[in-house]
Amino acid sequence: MSIEEKEIAEEVNGQVGMTEPELFVQEKETLPLIPLRGLSVFPGMVVHFDVGREKSVKALEAAMEKDQMAFLVTQKEVIKENITTADFYNIGCKVKVKQLLKMPDNLVRVLVEVQERREIVEFDSTDPYFLVTTKPVRSVFYDTKENRTLIHMIRETFENYMNVTRKVATDLILAMKALDDPDQLIDIIGANLFLDLEDSQRLIQETDVNKRLVLTYEILVEEVETIKIEHNIDEKVRSEMYKHQREYYLREQIKVIQTELGEGDVQNELDIYRERLDALDVEEEVRNKVLGEINRLNKVPQGSSEAGLIQTYIEWILDLPWNTITEETVDVAIARKILDEDHFGLQHVKERILEYISVLQLAKNLKSPILCLVGPPGVGKTSIAKSIARALNRKYVRMSLGGMRDEAEIRGHRRTYIGAIPGRILYNMKKCGTRNPLFLLDEIDKLGQDFNGDPASALLEVLDPEQNNTFTDHYLELPFDLSQVLFLTTANSLASIPRPLLDRMEVIDVNGYVESEKVEIAQRYLIPKQLEIHGLKKSTCKFSEGVIKNIIEYHTRESGVRELERKIAQVCRVAAKEIVEKKRKSISVTQKNLDKFLGKNQYSFEMVGDKTEIGVVNGLAWTSVGGDTLQIEVIVVDGTGKIEITGQLGDIMKESIKAGISYIRSRADALGVHSDFYSKKDIHVHVPEGAVPKDGPSAGISITTALVSALTDQPVPQNLAMTGEITLRGRVLPIGGLREKLTAAHRAGIKEIILPNDNQKDLEDIPQVVLDALHIQFVSNMSEVIEIVFNQLRQSK
Repeated sequence: MSIEEKEIAEEVNGQVGMTEPELFVQEKETLPLIPLRGLSVFPGMVVHFDVGREKSVKALEAAMEKDQMAFLVTQKEVIKENITTADFYNIGCKVKVKQLLKMPDNLVRVLVEVQERREIVEFDSTDPYFLVTTKPVRSVFYDTKENRTLIHMIRETFENYMNVTRKVATDLILAMKALDDPDQLIDIIGANLFLDLEDSQRLIQETDVNKRLVLTYEILVEEVETIKIEHNIDEKVRSEMYKHQREYYLREQIKVIQTELGEGDVQNELDIYRERLDALDVEEEVRNKVLGEINRLNKVPQGSSEAGLIQTYIEWILDLPWNTITEETVDVAIARKILDEDHFGLQHVKERILEYISVLQLAKNLKSPILCLVGPPGVGKTSIAKSIARALNRKYVRMSLGGMRDEAEIRGHRRTYIGAIPGRILYNMKKCGTRNPLFLLDEIDKLGQDFNGDPASALLEVLDPEQNNTFTDHYLELPFDLSQVLFLTTANSLASIPRPLLDRMEVIDVNGYVESEKVEIAQRYLIPKQLEIHGLKKSTCKFSEGVIKNIIEYHTRESGVRELERKIAQVCRVAAKEIVEKKRKSISVTQKNLDKFLGKNQYSFEMVGDKTEIGVVNGLAWTSVGGDTLQIEVIVVDGTGKIEITGQLGDIMKESIKAGISYIRSRADALGVHSDFYSKKDIHVHVPEGAVPKDGPSAGISITTALVSALTDQPVPQNLAMTGEITLRGRVLPIGGLREKLTAAHRAGIKEIILPNDNQKDLEDIPQVVLDALHIQFVSNMSEVIEIVFNQLRQSK
C-alpha cells in the first residue's frame, strides 16, 4: 500500500472506526464485466451501446438481476471475437444500467450511467460471463501553484476548443469552473471531446493526477490545432465553390442575352417534344411522365449535364414503338411455300409454325407462343427464325445471349447511374420500330451469372405471356407491352437452361441431318449459294455425282451442315484460283481429285464386317455434333478381383459398369459364369479414343454384354450394336438421341440393332432410309439381350 493510500485509510478509519483491512475489503466490489469494442467511457457520461456477444448478454442479465451495476472495460484488440482475461485494459468504469432495448439479430441496446473509474483486482469467473473484483482508482492531487496554473490553462484551452468547434455550452463551462476535483474536470473534458480510442484510453488508464493534467492539456492543444487546420481547408473549398457559382451565374446571363437575340432558343425543341408526344397513342402514365420531364428540362440550364440526361430519357420514350404494328401475312399456303423454299426437312418445326398461323387466322388475337428450338450446332435454328419472320411478314430481330452475365443487359440501368441506358430488349424494339416483331433470343443455354445479377431470372418476365404485357425496364420505369412479340429462342442443350425459364417455353427439337438429307441440302442450297458468292457458275465449277457424299463422310463430322458449307466454299476458292491463274474455262470436282481441293481425309470410320470378337461390343453414343459408334472392350485375367476402368469415363458410366458386374454376379449360374469370378479374376474395361470424355447411362447393356462375353469366352458379332440403360435386376430402360445413334450405326455399316422396348415410339422421327437398312430388335430385360447376342450366334453357326 502506498503512503497516500495509508493516509486516506487512516483518515477514514478515524472517522468511522474501521481498521485498514476492513476499509479496503468494503471498497472492493464484485461486478459482471461487459467488454467494449472501439469505445471508451468516462465518469459522468450517459451513453448507449449495443451488446451482442453471448458472454456480454449474460453479464448484462446478471447485472439486472442483482443491482443493475456492471463494469465496463475496453478490450485491447477491437476485431477479436473470442477474448480472454489478458485482452482487457486493467482500468474501466463502474456503470448503472438504466434502460434495455432488444434489437433485431439478437442485439441488446443498453443505456448506462457511468459512475466512477475502478481497477480490476482479479477475475473471479470467466464462464458463463466475466465476473471481476474491482477497487476504486485512488489518486492524490498536490495543490501547488504549478498544478493550479495547469488547471487554469486546461479550462481556457477547453473553452477555446468549444468556441472553435462552434459549440455553445455555457452551462458546461460554468460547471467546470466550479469544479475543484481535477479528476472530475478531466473526466468531463474527456467525455466531451471527440477523441480516438488510443487517447481516450490513455486518459482513463493514467492514475497519477498530475500526469493526467499534462496529458489532457497536450490532447486539447492538439485537437484545437487540428480543428483550425480543418477550418482553413474548409474556407479554401468554400472560396472555390463561390468562384464556380459566380461563373455559373455569368454563363446564365450570357444565355439570357443570347435568347433575347434569338440565338440558342430551346423553347422550339420543347414544342417539338410535345408535338411528338401528342402524336403517340400512349397511356396516361406515360404521357404524364414525359410531360413532367419536359417541364423539368425547361427549368434546368441548357448545356448542363442534367439537361443532357433528361433529353436522352425523353427521346428514348418518344422513339419507342408504343403503337406501331406491322401488318402480318396470315396465310398458311404462303407460309408453307416460304418455309419449304428456305429449308429442306425439319418437318416437325414447320408443322408447328403452320399450326400457329392457322389458329391465328381463325382466332385473330392469339397470344404469341414462346418457342425454343433445341438442337446441335449448324442444323438451321437461327436461319429458320428468319424464314418464319419472312413467312409472317414480321420484322426480324436477333439478340445473342451467349456469355451474357449482367442482368442490366436485359432490364437496363437505373437513371441514377452515370451513363445509364435501357436494356437490349427495349433497344432492339426501338431499332426494329414495331411492337410485333419476331424476336430471336439466340443461344439461351449460354447465359451466365455473376455479382451483377442473373440474366436468366430477368428473362422470366420477358418470356411469360401473362406478364410481358407490362414489361418494365429499369431505365424507363414505365410498362411496355411485349405481348404481341413472337419470341423464339435457340439452344444446343436444355440441361443448362434454368427450370423456371424452360417452363415458360415450348420446346421443339431440331434434330441433326442424316447423310442423304445433307446431300440434298448441299445440292439445293449450299452449292448454288457458294458458287454465287465466289463468282462461279454451274458450268464453270461442276460437282460430280458422289463427291458431296465423300465430303460429308471424310471431311466433316457434325449434325448440321455448317462445316459442310465451309468445305464447299473451300472447293470454290480453289476452283476460282485455278480458273484465274491457269485460265481454265471450267473445273470438275470428282472423288478422285477431291484431295486437290480439300487435302487428305480428316476423318475416317471403320466399316464393321461379319467377324466376331470376344469381349468387344459396339455401343451407340450421342454427342453435341451427332451420333457415333462406341466400342466397349473388356479383358478378364487371373487376379484378385480388381476392376480397371480406362478411356476417360464419367461417373455415370462407371456406375453402369458396377451395375453390370452386380447383375452378372446375381445371374452367374444362368449365364455360365464362375460364381467366384469377382474374387479370382481381374477385369479391365476400356473404351477407345481415350482423349475424348464419355459419360451417360445408355451404354449399360453394351458394357454388360461385353463383360458376359469376356467371362464366358463367347464371341459377339461385330455387325451388331446396342444401346440402353441397365438396372441391377436387369431391366433395360429407354435412352435419348435415338435418331443420331441410328444414323451413326447406319453410316458404320451395322446391320443389327438392339434397343429398349420403350423406344419403339421414337422410330417415327427416324428417316426411312435408315430404318430400311437396319434390323431392329426391342428388349425389356438383359436376359433377352443375352439370348439375342449369343444364341443367335450359335444358331448362325
